[in-house]
Amino acid sequence: MQALDLLNDKLSSYLEPAEVKKVLRAHKFAERSHDGQFRQSGDPYIVHPIAVAIILAEMHMDHESLMAAMLHDVIEDTGVTKTQLSWRFGKTVSELVDGVSKLSEIEFASKAEQQAENFQKMALAMARDIRVILVKLADRLHNMRTLGVLKPEKRRRIARETLEIYAPLAQRLGMNDIRIEFEDLGFAALYPLRHARITKALNKTRGHRNELVTEIKQVIEHQLADHAIEGIVSGREKHLWSIYQKMKTKQRSFKTITDVFAFRVVVNSVDNCYRTLGLLHNFYKPIPGEFKDYIAIPKSNGYQSLHTVLVGLDGVPIEVQIRTTEMDDLGNYGIASHWLYKSGLESAQGNERRANRWLKGLLEIQQQAGNSLEFIEHVKTDLFPDEVYVFSPKGEIIELPAGATAVDFAYAVHTQIGNTCVACEINGQLSPLSEVLQSGQRIRIITAPGAQPNPSWLNFVLSAKARSAIRHFLKTQQHDESVDLGKRLLDRALNSFGSTYKSIKKSQIKHLLKETGADTFESVLQQIGLGNRVAYAVANLLVPEKKRNVSPTNLHSPILVDNTDGLITSFARCCHPIPGDLILGHISPGRGLVVHRDTCKNLNEIKSNTEKCMPLSWSPAVNGEFPVELKLEVYSDRGIVATLAARITEQDATIDQINIKEQDAHSSIINLIIGVKDRIHLANIMRRFRGLKTVKAVYRLKN
Repeated sequence: MQALDLLNDKLSSYLEPAEVKKVLRAHKFAERSHDGQFRQSGDPYIVHPIAVAIILAEMHMDHESLMAAMLHDVIEDTGVTKTQLSWRFGKTVSELVDGVSKLSEIEFASKAEQQAENFQKMALAMARDIRVILVKLADRLHNMRTLGVLKPEKRRRIARETLEIYAPLAQRLGMNDIRIEFEDLGFAALYPLRHARITKALNKTRGHRNELVTEIKQVIEHQLADHAIEGIVSGREKHLWSIYQKMKTKQRSFKTITDVFAFRVVVNSVDNCYRTLGLLHNFYKPIPGEFKDYIAIPKSNGYQSLHTVLVGLDGVPIEVQIRTTEMDDLGNYGIASHWLYKSGLESAQGNERRANRWLKGLLEIQQQAGNSLEFIEHVKTDLFPDEVYVFSPKGEIIELPAGATAVDFAYAVHTQIGNTCVACEINGQLSPLSEVLQSGQRIRIITAPGAQPNPSWLNFVLSAKARSAIRHFLKTQQHDESVDLGKRLLDRALNSFGSTYKSIKKSQIKHLLKETGADTFESVLQQIGLGNRVAYAVANLLVPEKKRNVSPTNLHSPILVDNTDGLITSFARCCHPIPGDLILGHISPGRGLVVHRDTCKNLNEIKSNTEKCMPLSWSPAVNGEFPVELKLEVYSDRGIVATLAARITEQDATIDQINIKEQDAHSSIINLIIGVKDRIHLANIMRRFRGLKTVKAVYRLKN
């Protein structure tokens, strides 16, 4: 009852009486629905929804959010349906409750999968209505405050999930107060001994610190008063999780981290923020490179403030944040501060717009990701807000995660620009696409029609949007290539039955789909191309024995092989085929067509089987670099490797691998894998090798 009275007081302070009544009606309904249910602490279940509502009331959330907080567990834990809620409390409230409800009916493959699915549902619900996530965060906060009654294993699991997903999410939405509480409660539950040690150490140093804090605070207040600037100065203590993280990542002792004193100055206007900065820099010396202006360029979650580090008395470092009252509320409550300012304060609205833009981006990634685990891998990257800010050629500021490259920038501008980018200019200089970007650089992307993403980009891109767009493109490309290869293989199989791919009738396809249980003919072709179905078996179903024409039209029509980077065509490493070699192919499940030299020993067993092994020929348009293995017998000589490398470079070839084995005191064997264009290119290189006095013999290895 005490909690309910407290909630009533909080609600009455900012809501209309009619709205308070609606929240209390929702409380009555939740109390009846949860009657007879208890939490693990032994308290009646209704204690939890009231506590969640109190957390939201402290943020001045609207009455619908508070009603949803009261009802957030009724769909999951009682017999009440979404329709009943909609009928009693309106569609908006029922949608909010449904968004917050957990996916408990679904059997999850694993804990990680479950966490990912929950987050996915949350993210989707957020994009529809941001309040869902605020109710969810308040729900998690109360659960974290009451973790003590759970078994250690469950306690650790919930704490880890909070630190990995909910704390960064609160940070992303700018809700600093909640983030700090999440981190400290999570720290205490996950690492109780470390938490206790740091707490003890902090309490020990507190007395001396308090004197210094008071002294510095008074100096700053005097400076403000002398320059007629109204402001509130407060000393901030670093919270435990942030101290622990710094000790761990920066390998620093507790003393060096707690020697830093942190202050916040809250003034009444942006103009006074910059004036305060000026007078503090005049009084204390600033540390170079430590100044950050988040007022001119806000963080993605809307956070605005000036950050600087000064050298105080006795060389003590002083961290100072300078901001306006609105910025302070935004910094503490983030997205929720939108409800603090019903008058339509611009910065609060801008904050909501920023968060919503991020959420819309999440939706786009979610649609392209293959499954929830891939989705969460993408999004986790985006949750951590270390950002770099770069400029487009038109001067627009683009925000990217720290460590992002020009490819990330290209995708941030537009997916199509990312897909067709071939080069970039950084500050007017031609630079590699993989170069890590720094804040303040101006980036220009050079595109080319017909260009496409390179699979190797996945090794260095950092942003979720770029990663998911590249993967999506490669999946689509692989699908198209495997369908195309499937058509060619099926055509070849049909040839042996006196038919062709072009002469297939709709009735034959219908019969095939019925027999195979496949959804579409395209999926059958894709399976053939990937090597998961045998072309002859499919041809057998399409052309029954009685309809076959005994004289085959073109039994051994070879399939043309194009270039090195086909996703469905791979080149065997056992024999390293290159253009100009006689080649055969076999279909490998999941890998598609594997190309071998016709002399390769690994094909001996299947050579005579036309279903498994087929003739191939090189396309006249074939291009690219193909690896080939050479063995050289050489006289031992100090500069032999450098000489060989020079000869290879002269011939415009590349070295992939080199291995040297001494035979005796006078001679060695060198095994080389080099990239060549074709047999003629290889012959030229081998001729150059044979012209060296130190080379006794050169062979191309067959297997």
